Amino acid sequence: MDTIFAQASAPGRAGVAVIRISGPQAFAIAEKITGQRPEGRESVLRNLRGAEGEVIDQALLLSFPGPNSFTGEDVVELQVHGSIAVVRAMLSLLSTFPETRMAEAGEFTRRALENEKLDLAQVEGLADLIEAETEAQRKQALRVLSGHLGARVEDWRKDLIRAAALLEATIDFADEEVPVDVTPEVDALLTKVGKELQAEARGTYVAERVRNGFEVAIIGAPNAGKSTLLNALAGRDAAITSEIAGTTRDVIEVRMDLGGLPVTLLDTAGLRDSDDKIEAIGIERAIERAKAADLRVFLAAPDETLMIAPEPDDIVVRPKADLTGIGESGISGKTGQGISELIARVQTTLSTKSASIGLATHERHRVALEQAVSCLAEVDVILQRGPDFYDLAAAELRFAIRALEALVGRIDVENLLDEIFTSFCVGK
Repeated sequence: MDTIFAQASAPGRAGVAVIRISGPQAFAIAEKITGQRPEGRESVLRNLRGAEGEVIDQALLLSFPGPNSFTGEDVVELQVHGSIAVVRAMLSLLSTFPETRMAEAGEFTRRALENEKLDLAQVEGLADLIEAETEAQRKQALRVLSGHLGARVEDWRKDLIRAAALLEATIDFADEEVPVDVTPEVDALLTKVGKELQAEARGTYVAERVRNGFEVAIIGAPNAGKSTLLNALAGRDAAITSEIAGTTRDVIEVRMDLGGLPVTLLDTAGLRDSDDKIEAIGIERAIERAKAADLRVFLAAPDETLMIAPEPDDIVVRPKADLTGIGESGISGKTGQGISELIARVQTTLSTKSASIGLATHERHRVALEQAVSCLAEVDVILQRGPDFYDLAAAELRFAIRALEALVGRIDVENLLDEIFTSFCVGK
């Protein structure tokens, strides 16, 4: 296998840049450029020398003998001064060594997967951690990266293997008297695993929202102050405001961090019947996005009926409190009245929704979980037909086990790997 190298820190000028080398030649290369071979796991200050012996830079060298490294191979990391010229010179020097090449996007992490240092779910957790912008995203990604999902999958897998083994043992005794009735234990195992899989699959919907962002739509009639409220929440002029009704024609999106949760605020067109074709299209889009949003904030007077009815979790406030004089339930984007209370209510509502987050965080995870649940449901149907069909039930259990193994990358995921690892930067 080739030895690979790449800049692991962000490109550009910086105080320190990290160059990572992984593979069978890593320690030999370190010896060539520093004059001394790393002795196991260590961190030492060394001069880095070029092909003619000239000093390129002084760097901190960290060595990690395999398999106790990120990739499972011998790894050397060079913390050089973050000069563009220094980094360029080092990468050029490393490219001259035989059987050594620049790493492809995500190749270090891919080797960690291939060397069983990470499972596929952990790889996705690492990608999510790198992309995390809010505290909730960081915590969620770290839970997956820590291997908790893989551990749960292993527990489910063991239970299903146990159930399949019990059924297959019954098949082996088909022409004899079965010493023990295995049905109660099999039923208990299948019920337990089935319930846990269903709960985990439901939690993926919320987990995807934490990863991609909750959507909160601001709804109201024309000139209700929606754009002014959006600007007040965003802290900038994100939307055009005007006394002319129907100014907002399309959905305007503003991404925010509310209490550690990623939130996209949607300013929508005012809801009313309109003969203006362009405005009518905007209203139609507003209704579609509002219905699909995780939460809606209605700006409406007490006697006002809009084209969308609030749902139980939605928030209804009285707009333009600076003009109407409404107190407790009023809000004003101009004066700031009620803004902090609204933000607190949005945070509380979304935090409540987030409480059902599971360990599975991607659509791929949900599909695998639902496939396993479907197989278990089929097993239950087959078991009702009696011992003569236990061989079919055992076979269906194997399909459920394979679905869970695919979730963590044990089998049948080669076609997914290229897509997953291209989301990583070079050097990770």
